[in-house]
Amino acid sequence: MARKRHDEPRAAEVANASAEPVREVDGRAREGEPEVDPALRPKTFDEYVGQRQVIDNLRVFVAAAKKRGEALDHILFSGPPGLGKTTLAHVIAEEMGTKLHSTSGPAIDHKGVLAGLLTSLGEGDVLFIDEVHRLSAVVEENLYPAMEDYKLDVFIGDGPHARALTMPLPRFTLLAATTRSGLLTSPLLNRFGYVASLRYYDEADLTSIVTRSSRLLGVTIAPEGASEIGRRARGTPRIANRLLKNVRDFADVHGDGRITRELADFALRRLEVDAAGLDALDHAFLRALIDRFDGGPVGIESLAASLGQERDTLENTVEPYLVQEGYVSRTPRGRIAAPRAYLHLGLQAPKPSSGGEGAGGGQQRLL
Repeated sequence: MARKRHDEPRAAEVANASAEPVREVDGRAREGEPEVDPALRPKTFDEYVGQRQVIDNLRVFVAAAKKRGEALDHILFSGPPGLGKTTLAHVIAEEMGTKLHSTSGPAIDHKGVLAGLLTSLGEGDVLFIDEVHRLSAVVEENLYPAMEDYKLDVFIGDGPHARALTMPLPRFTLLAATTRSGLLTSPLLNRFGYVASLRYYDEADLTSIVTRSSRLLGVTIAPEGASEIGRRARGTPRIANRLLKNVRDFADVHGDGRITRELADFALRRLEVDAAGLDALDHAFLRALIDRFDGGPVGIESLAASLGQERDTLENTVEPYLVQEGYVSRTPRGRIAAPRAYLHLGLQAPKPSSGGEGAGGGQQRLL
């Protein structure tokens, strides 16, 4: 039976990657940008803000593993970029008192690289694989016995003279992260003892993160200023920290170095991040959906063509937050603008028609 695989990005995607717009509210790490500033990264569960249910469960698993003197079971972290999957890997390794080895799915391009990683692990060590959904089929299949039986099958020689050599591995913990859990195969998913789904953070948690980060960066910030940044960070800690650093620059140049609500609002408007955390591309998306396609339904390819953007850019970095916050609905017939999208743009939503799902009917500006 054919096996569903999504190995490497298509050539067109790679060719167009550099054409993607640079957005302050993109939760993905930029090229050269660390996943988390080392100075801001929490080191223990007590320092970690948000994701309370996941953290409480991880506390139990770590405590139980340490009590029994065993390696922690394998764990998968799934969720949108920027929510703290890599940070959690560092926290777990710190709490377990073990060494962390980090890599990513695309970096393990053949089974020899995997063998080198696994044989370098010590007893109880943690191996973190980011973007695990991008492992090749061959590498993934060689990972199964390592996860399940702590052994690695290595073939020496070629052709009829090749012979298999089974190498025992220390009991290690695999921590993996993915932003697209739907691309993982069932055999790989079934080998994780716990799948932690990370969700967008609420405003209170993001405000706490901004307050903590400002303290570590030596930035003076008013509670209202921290709240303003947290409110516009799209539920994502990485975006919150990025906006904080940008606002700090405005505070140094246009103010006295102190971040107030007024200064934060001024800086974020200059960065084209509105009160709801939407930026210019979000507005263009909603405008195209409403003005050009009468609110939908419309296919993503048509939207991408009208905006001059790649489909993957819209699906992976624009739509998730708009759908999550109720601005856009995904239906079998296409994308539809929700009433909240009209309200946000200062437009009057058309009355629902009896003929179908589409918003239809145009719109008029509110006075």
